[in-house]
Amino acid sequence: MQDAAVDSGDETVPSTADSNVPTEQGATQSRGDDNAARRRVRIAMISDFFFPNVGGVEGHIHAVSQQLLKRGHKVIVVTHAYPPHRTGIRWLAGGLKVYYVPYAVLARQDTLPNFFSLLPLLRQIFLRERIELVHAHQALSSMAHEGILHARSMGIRAVFTDHSLFGFADAASILTNKLLKFVLSDVEHVVCVSHTGKENTVLRAALDPHKVSVIPNAVVASDFRPDPSAPQSGRSGDGPKRVDLEQMREKYLLNDRVDLVGAIRPSDARAHLTRGHLFLNTSLTEAFGTGIIEAASAGLFVVSTRVGGVPEVLPAEFIELAEPDEDDVVRAVNRALAHLRSGAHSAQAAHEAVAHFYSWSDVAARLERVYLRAMDQELVGRWERLGAYRACGPVAGLVFVIVVVVEMLFLELLQVLWPVRDIDTVPEILSLDGSPRNHKSRN
Repeated sequence: MQDAAVDSGDETVPSTADSNVPTEQGATQSRGDDNAARRRVRIAMISDFFFPNVGGVEGHIHAVSQQLLKRGHKVIVVTHAYPPHRTGIRWLAGGLKVYYVPYAVLARQDTLPNFFSLLPLLRQIFLRERIELVHAHQALSSMAHEGILHARSMGIRAVFTDHSLFGFADAASILTNKLLKFVLSDVEHVVCVSHTGKENTVLRAALDPHKVSVIPNAVVASDFRPDPSAPQSGRSGDGPKRVDLEQMREKYLLNDRVDLVGAIRPSDARAHLTRGHLFLNTSLTEAFGTGIIEAASAGLFVVSTRVGGVPEVLPAEFIELAEPDEDDVVRAVNRALAHLRSGAHSAQAAHEAVAHFYSWSDVAARLERVYLRAMDQELVGRWERLGAYRACGPVAGLVFVIVVVVEMLFLELLQVLWPVRDIDTVPEILSLDGSPRNHKSRN
């Protein structure tokens, strides 16, 4: 089996002989170094949602990972396989290493919830790559929850990013929130993409607000430049409501005026956006809305429902907000069209504003501070962990404790069957100029 380390960055990093190797009893770290730019962390991003699937979470993980690699950290991604074309270990542009692990998929790339089946494989990956911190993404990702649980039992620090908003009343939300409270009761830090998202997550998981940071998404503004020659036209995208839109188009004889293009490649997003002047977003719930800033960067004026974190995304001169009501949305669209016809909207100004407000390098720098803060925290003992899980509820807390105790016993069994000393680690060497380079090892 061929394997290699992914290391990229401009900063000087310690050699293999000087670095500490994490074990199941705790991830060690170099202390006393106050220079964040020279502290290097081995990070595992884990989520059900990653390329080749397309979405906001997928793009976020990829963009942040690339920026962290440039800052000198080691980053790998762990996600489920997309058979037959995406299985095993793959390398993406920029030297990003991705583990596509075999795992059953339900709907919309969610995996089957299971607390134990991934443990043997994740343990091997974390130990081979000498992971010091696990960063899990998305509340609906079973792999993310399992990754945090197994990492904490192995003494590896954990950070979680919540990308969505959830309710409190329906059965699905209640179960999701209870699971989230269980998992997040034992993480070093939580990140949300908007202040509204932070409030939502704090309430759902009963978290200390000081333990939660707000770091928004971003956009590569240079990929979404305005096209001054773009004609005005109307169209809708793809999604669960596509059938309803097609029926509406046929009912009102709008086939020559409404173009349903369906799903498009990310590389075609800019060309698609610049075909119009106005971007309409009618979300009923939205933690951030990456599509909004992509459209604004492409020079479009935005009309959106006033939900979730949308009001935080853009200044008022680039967006018209409406209540989540069809009549108010129509009024907002009419106001936006009048604004466009008056010539008051500047596509170039919108692009420059987005380029100034949002940058993946800034997101990575802020995440780096979260990581370093997490690495400085003392690891929690087993009894403290079990106490935190027990506090999740009179019945649910007891169930969570039983699950974690069984997982700890399973981990001890794996240590007997596959001791740490028998697991080869991915070596890391330096080039003559001090920059990390890939090095292959054979098992």
